[in-house]
Amino acid sequence: MKKILIGLGAGLFLLSGCKKQQEKTPDSTTSQAREEATAVINAGTVQQNIRGFGGASIRGWIADLTSDQRTKAFSASSGIGISVLRVRVSPNSSDFAAEKATIDAAKSYGASVIASAWTAPASMKDNNNLIGGKLKTSSYADYAAHLSNFCSTVGGVSAISPTNEPNISVTYESMSLTASEVAAFVAAQGSNCGASIMAPETFNMDQTYMDTYLSNATAKSKTGYVCGHIYGKTPYVYSPGKEVWMTEHFTNTTDANDWSSALGVAKEIHDCMNAGYNMYVWWYIRRSYGLIDESSNITKRGYVMSQWARYVRPGYNKISCTANPASGVYVTAYKSGSKIVVVAINQNTAVTYQPFSISGVTVAGFNRYRTTSAANLAADSFTISGGSFGINLPAQSVTTLVSN
Repeated sequence: MKKILIGLGAGLFLLSGCKKQQEKTPDSTTSQAREEATAVINAGTVQQNIRGFGGASIRGWIADLTSDQRTKAFSASSGIGISVLRVRVSPNSSDFAAEKATIDAAKSYGASVIASAWTAPASMKDNNNLIGGKLKTSSYADYAAHLSNFCSTVGGVSAISPTNEPNISVTYESMSLTASEVAAFVAAQGSNCGASIMAPETFNMDQTYMDTYLSNATAKSKTGYVCGHIYGKTPYVYSPGKEVWMTEHFTNTTDANDWSSALGVAKEIHDCMNAGYNMYVWWYIRRSYGLIDESSNITKRGYVMSQWARYVRPGYNKISCTANPASGVYVTAYKSGSKIVVVAINQNTAVTYQPFSISGVTVAGFNRYRTTSAANLAADSFTISGGSFGINLPAQSVTTLVSN
């Protein structure tokens, strides 16, 4: 069947039945977009459930989010649309209630709340200090009560981690625990912590550590979600028989509006989704290198995350898709019912023409959103016919297609 390329804003799509023609795109007046291999999407092959995309608000260490910043973070219509809020469980229970304002705002926008404890209260540790040391076995019940008190005070916590990055020694709030020690606490008290347990939250998705933790059958049975961070680690497939959550990372402290760095965050989100993770959580929501800057502006990193967070909502599933159909192009696809969302990254410095094919669902067209160095969520729409189409991906961009 012959096809024709039709210009739509900064992109192109294919219709069947006519001669294929060449034309310049508004993004590139000096070189023709390159045609690449087809990205094959099969909606009938359902992969992991998506819990969401989020960030952390660590109120005890920096100022809480303002009302305006909460809207910009969590609104899927006027903000980034993040659907996961990560908070800190203070070792001081008198701090708990202060977390409610941001937690309540996040929940009002449909976000889930996860909580991490960096340390137990000093009195429950063998060194009587908030830094380092181990949780005393004699304090297991008291520590579980501490975590449960946090959950009941703030309300609506979906999952809680009893220890953050236990496999690294640091000079701030922390506990140094082996995998067996974390597992021993969860086996003994995991049912009494006020929310489902997410663990062991290593700093580097240490598979040996996680395997050792999960080898405690009782701890495994009381663990809802396996979680960790990816500092120094490329996302990899890990199949422990439970959802895998990536609950913290930041790539660097470069200005969050640096487009090269922001595009790197896009590739990292893609890698986590392609590895089968159910959740991706950035570090600080508001920070010079965060999703929102200290002047309350959504940053390029924030707009990059919105290309997933606004449109791939909790409850969607990733579906089969050619992950790297062409050099510099990375694609993932998702569905909820008959709605399809496709996110495509073009790391190339030139416009790249990308063909797609979709099976397992009928799609009549897409709403399209693109973020580049010069644009944020630039929108248009187009129709398709027969499940095959192609578009021009702007140079160094992230494009989201939402079926309509």
